[in-house]
Amino acid sequence: MDEIGRYEHYVGGHPQVERLVFERLARELMRVQLKSRKRSGAADLARTFHAKAVLGVENARLRFLDDLPTDLRAGFARPGAEYPVTVRLSNASGVRQPDQAPDLRGAALRIAVGPQEAHDLLMTSHPVSHARNAREFVAFAKAMAGADSTPRKALALFVTLPLAVGWSAAARMRRNVRAGTSRTVGSLALETYWSRGAVLWGTAGPVRYQLRPAPDAAPAPAPSGTDPDHLHHELAQRLRTADVVFELYLQRYVDARRTPIEDGAAEWKEQDTPLVRVAVLTVPRQDIDSAPARAAAERVDQLAFNPWNTTEDFRPLGNLNRARKVAYEASSAHRLGHRFAVTEPRRNAVLGVPLRAAFRGIDRCVPWHRLPTRLGLLNLVAFRQQLRRSNLIDSEVREAPPRARPVPGPVDENLRTARSYDGTYNDLSAPHMGAVGAAFGRNLAPVYQPDLFDVPNPVTVSRELLHRGAFIPARSLNILAAAWIQFQVHDWVNHKRYPAGTQSVEVPLPPGVTWTNTPGGRPEKVMRFAENEGLRPAGGAMPPILFGNVASHWWDGSEIYGGDPDSARSLREPGGGAALRLEDGHLPVGPDGLPLTGFAESWWYGLSAMQTLFAREHNAVCDALRQEYPRLGEDRVYDTARLVVSALIAKIHTVEWTPAILATEVIDIGLKTNWQGPPKKWLEQLGLWLFEAHSLTGIPKTLPDHHGTPYSLTEDFVTVYRMHPLLPDDYEIVDHRLGTRLDTLGFHEVQGAAAEPLMRRTGLANALYSLGSAHPGAITLHNYPRALQAFERDGEIIDLSVVDLVRTRRRGVPRYNDFRAGLHKPRVRRFEDVSSDPETVARLKDVYRDVDQIDTMVGLFAENPPRGFGFSDTAFRIFILMATRRLQSDRFLTVDFRPEVYTPLGMDWIERNNMTSVVLRHCPELAGLLPRTASAFAPWRPAPVRKAEDGRD
Repeated sequence: MDEIGRYEHYVGGHPQVERLVFERLARELMRVQLKSRKRSGAADLARTFHAKAVLGVENARLRFLDDLPTDLRAGFARPGAEYPVTVRLSNASGVRQPDQAPDLRGAALRIAVGPQEAHDLLMTSHPVSHARNAREFVAFAKAMAGADSTPRKALALFVTLPLAVGWSAAARMRRNVRAGTSRTVGSLALETYWSRGAVLWGTAGPVRYQLRPAPDAAPAPAPSGTDPDHLHHELAQRLRTADVVFELYLQRYVDARRTPIEDGAAEWKEQDTPLVRVAVLTVPRQDIDSAPARAAAERVDQLAFNPWNTTEDFRPLGNLNRARKVAYEASSAHRLGHRFAVTEPRRNAVLGVPLRAAFRGIDRCVPWHRLPTRLGLLNLVAFRQQLRRSNLIDSEVREAPPRARPVPGPVDENLRTARSYDGTYNDLSAPHMGAVGAAFGRNLAPVYQPDLFDVPNPVTVSRELLHRGAFIPARSLNILAAAWIQFQVHDWVNHKRYPAGTQSVEVPLPPGVTWTNTPGGRPEKVMRFAENEGLRPAGGAMPPILFGNVASHWWDGSEIYGGDPDSARSLREPGGGAALRLEDGHLPVGPDGLPLTGFAESWWYGLSAMQTLFAREHNAVCDALRQEYPRLGEDRVYDTARLVVSALIAKIHTVEWTPAILATEVIDIGLKTNWQGPPKKWLEQLGLWLFEAHSLTGIPKTLPDHHGTPYSLTEDFVTVYRMHPLLPDDYEIVDHRLGTRLDTLGFHEVQGAAAEPLMRRTGLANALYSLGSAHPGAITLHNYPRALQAFERDGEIIDLSVVDLVRTRRRGVPRYNDFRAGLHKPRVRRFEDVSSDPETVARLKDVYRDVDQIDTMVGLFAENPPRGFGFSDTAFRIFILMATRRLQSDRFLTVDFRPEVYTPLGMDWIERNNMTSVVLRHCPELAGLLPRTASAFAPWRPAPVRKAEDGRD
């Protein structure tokens, strides 16, 4: 209702600001759960509060009175209406302690109105909360976590709590707690339970509710002084002979002074707002110690009650209640193993501060890549810590203020052990995190400058600084490295475009320059290409710099398997077989000449080699699984093979491709540490123990960690992976057996519909050898492929270098100097600071008015990279942050990277294999040509030229 705004006031003055505060508090509550478990010695996580259930039944009934007051008739609250109710009565403490211990008591009701509607009512046995607001609530929880003895409770209440909330607030909280816990409780059937804060009650406005025992309830015997579970035993005895009946009462809102909404510690007194009886709750007579009742109680104990499991007409109100949504969701997800809390050891938190400060000082004099190896490794640890603290920005439009919702359904059991196609349910507590359509995040705050979209003219930038005159090779790599990264980018990122000709970006051309925008079209004075589709939040204008990912953000092999169930099924063998459909070992071809695979855009010979190779690898894994586990169904074989191949790809990228393109000892050690843990050397082990203990094992042996920001790939990540200079403009196709040239082809002759006929004509072995024995281009200025500067795509002719520049500007990625500064590098003050090459400096001065206008991509290409690096140190800053994040956030590469999910064979397959073994499994004839002491992405040995068996050269 529109009047809610006059009742509620948001922390920080805005719902989105308050949401961030509450999310931080929710993470702290998850740590409270860990602390309580550690101190109690429990095997499993308990609820943050109300850990010990006294009663759990599924067969209670709630009936509204026939004479329900007219103004309180709203929604499900109708005269005479009766509903089934699940009831949980409990002790309020977060540890399971004896019933004699001083404690509050709680009641949770789930009223089932219909298949899609339920209402959770949560109450405790004291009229007010000990805390006024969410901050005090969490401070109290942190102070009391695991305080299972009198000395610890005293320390928490009289030292820890005052330091957190102040002495007067702590004194008030102690008084409230003492008042609520000092009574001796003989039966939970005789307790009165009050709502925590107000809720909306349809058009009647805010109310608070109470659950009171029926007036004729039988008295309880004197409580036992020795039985730790006497409250359960008393209820069991009571229910063997009679129903347990409660009455539900409401109190109406009067005004902000007498019935405040935002202050959870203020009582609504009966003289100000009298109680109105509205319904009767009946727990029927039964044996709650029977086997069926115990099973029901266990089911009830697994439920996640939340006051926001309701409808908007009955939504909770006030600061405490708004915080409860995110807090209860986090706490219950943590308890159920759907979400994880990773605590930083205190020594790491303390020592990390001087470590980062020390390296900030060192970096001003000596860059990290010139330090001795061990110091360089520590410097990377410090970099990553700083970047995690400062450079993870959630750009997704989140719910704020919170909204009511139906009770969440159970997680599909198959999704616990198999990846979804669209990336949903990777994080079981946030099903849409990183899924298809989720927004790209940010590592740097966006800079949106529409007035500079065409300044300087991107066509001029391309012609003067990017255009390839003579090919500049990257001699430490082969073209498979170029094909690999495109293969990976197609799995990770894809911005949705409007159909060609419907909504376009128009780039004015420099004087005297024209461009043909469509095949056979007339020359024009503007360059035109399809605009990206932005995300439109409900009820808001389109944000110009927020875009969704058409691929999932996870490392899930979607370029092979597809991103939705229909596509995935169409790529499998007919009849639901586990293998991918191949024709004589090659990808099947569609009517347009492109292969039928997960992602066939920008298709060319190198992509065909990668996707054909890993489609065959999937089928090989399927064969091995069937042989080892003959009782596995085909769907399980497929899902497991998909997990294995995706993880193997992630491993190859982490420990082979990346060290190949960033060829230094520090990076090689660092990346292998990411996957398999640090070297077994005492100094490296000690350094990580002191400063980043979570790196003492490889990431696959850790728990998922989003580092405080929901996982997504970022626009800045997209920017640094613009590596088109890797592609040559021409290709020599070589027979690996004879070493002789079969053909020399330009890029246009190996791309699009021409790629698959060429692959079938040459065969996979010759394709891999031809690409493996030739160099890609260097990622630098003046080396952008000419073929991509007049490239036909989706009915448009585009200059991809101009598209790259324009997209980066329009997506709000900061320009190069701001990009550097945002990644904690010193700003450049002169063009000479960007590059040591005089010709490059002269060109930069001609194109840009000042250094702050240099395009991000241009600056990254212009930088002199560290020795052995294939791209710039600035781009590397994004990489060291996101490379670990892609692994660390993914439960299938952390907590669910285990034999129970992957099978023992699958785990062994990932452990034993690498790019070389994959190539040799499917092309064993290449064994003598692959590098002996380097990865398959290093240049291969040239095959000696020899005569064919028929005598021909």
